[in-house]
Amino acid sequence: MLRKATMSSQPSALRITIVGLVSLAIAMGIGRFAFTPLFPMMQENGLASISDGGVLASVHFLGYLLGAVFAARLRFAPTSTLRFSLIAIAVCTLGMGLTNDLLLWLVFRWLCGVFSATTLMLVSNYYVKHLAVLGRPENQGWVFAGVGAGIAVAGLGVMGFMLGGVGSSLGWRIMGALSLVAVLAVCLSLGPEIPRTPLAAPNRASQRTPLIWSLVIAYGATGLGYIIPATYLPVMAREIVQSPIVFGWSWPVFGLAAFVSTPLVVMLRKQFSNRQIWAVSQFTMAVGLILPVAHPHIVTIIVAGICVGGTFMIITMMGMTEAHRLAPPHDVMRHIGAMTTAFASGQIIGPVFAGFIHDLSGSFSTSLLITSVILIVTALVLIVYAPKEVGREPVRKAG
Repeated sequence: MLRKATMSSQPSALRITIVGLVSLAIAMGIGRFAFTPLFPMMQENGLASISDGGVLASVHFLGYLLGAVFAARLRFAPTSTLRFSLIAIAVCTLGMGLTNDLLLWLVFRWLCGVFSATTLMLVSNYYVKHLAVLGRPENQGWVFAGVGAGIAVAGLGVMGFMLGGVGSSLGWRIMGALSLVAVLAVCLSLGPEIPRTPLAAPNRASQRTPLIWSLVIAYGATGLGYIIPATYLPVMAREIVQSPIVFGWSWPVFGLAAFVSTPLVVMLRKQFSNRQIWAVSQFTMAVGLILPVAHPHIVTIIVAGICVGGTFMIITMMGMTEAHRLAPPHDVMRHIGAMTTAFASGQIIGPVFAGFIHDLSGSFSTSLLITSVILIVTALVLIVYAPKEVGREPVRKAG
């Protein structure tokens, strides 16, 4: 009977893994990160200035923050919310290539921010939990690998655009069209792992559990730490090497590192705790931020991309699974929401902080060094302060 149950869950686990992976590839890899490699092309095509890019990025991060704040409070059916979020991201990505109006771009990027946060929270809650229930926690790594897959596809695509003389507007349209096809496949593949009925409002007085602030703060530090290279890595590389064949690899490498990192780190979870893996990842990210400061070179920038790209999704995965481990099932979404809000706040603060320091010093070195220190300090907090589960038993494997 046990064998029969295990075998019957295999296709379900595979479908859930693929749906989760593709959802995050669309929401984060395209909806969030396609802007990073496409923006230098928009500059080169004379469609946007540095200041335009800063405003577009800030509006997107604000949308991400609002999406994180309100996602846990939505009372719509999670299935409908996920479908709508993915469709909106694909349509807005397509819309970026159909107009040169800055105001419309701001609307599209804001909506992409809102719905990418909503998608991440839904996938992190329902898909991660369901894989644990099915006894397939190792598949969680492949779900989070979707972010890196989307980044790598976008990065390689943009490099192909540059080499082939394709303009940024057509590039946006191609990304949007591919996203719509992928969204259609996801919408047709959603199953019972994500509820089809509206969620009941919780009894806040009796069901809320204390937030775990060591997780929230450390997760926010990661948002601050990764966003500077995630925003400026292609620009930094281009300042050193003009050839797109060389500097164009900086972003795909970032994505490929993110793609392989989460499936590989699953193998370490039997020997090390979520917090230990998380803390080491933050240390590694800090090293990645310091390298271009110590020796500005295309090689150190590529290595920095590997250090940051190869750790930020590990931290995301460890953070979400740690929330599931510590918080009771009825309150997990609120805990994930608080962590995602902190992450989004770090994303907003990071570019503003780095830009301010750059105006004063003429470089990003000081902001990278300060951010590295913040990452190291919060990583130490994770190791020293390890609370027990808050009013729940951990999710057990099926069977």
